[in-house]
Amino acid sequence: MYNAKFVILGILIFVGLFTSPFWAGLLGKNYTETGIVLPKNEKECVENVDFMRNQHMRLLNEWRDEALRNENRVYVASSGKKWTVSLQNTCLKCHENYKEFCDKCHVANSVDTYCWTCHIIPQGSKQ
Repeated sequence: MYNAKFVILGILIFVGLFTSPFWAGLLGKNYTETGIVLPKNEKECVENVDFMRNQHMRLLNEWRDEALRNENRVYVASSGKKWTVSLQNTCLKCHENYKEFCDKCHVANSVDTYCWTCHIIPQGSKQ
């Protein structure tokens, strides 16, 4: 093969470009380093911290479906405690500062939320 060095170089460049998102992800920011400001009042949350970090959007989607489609406005947590199914009246009572809590984490993780198309951002916070 006359152009073996160019073919091998081309393959290496292709592999490097093809895997660059993977390498950029490894070198990127960790989601735990978002700089979010936790609520000042140390009340208990609907579920434990790990669950809320990983599954809060699934939980909110389930709440939406249960409240609007099935008229079920009570959520029973894994601890057995009952909570009112409401983003604004349950979640945002503690997580009231949108810009310092929700927005910082979603921006750091490149997540585009659609919550605020229906819900009002809490007073004192700006989108």
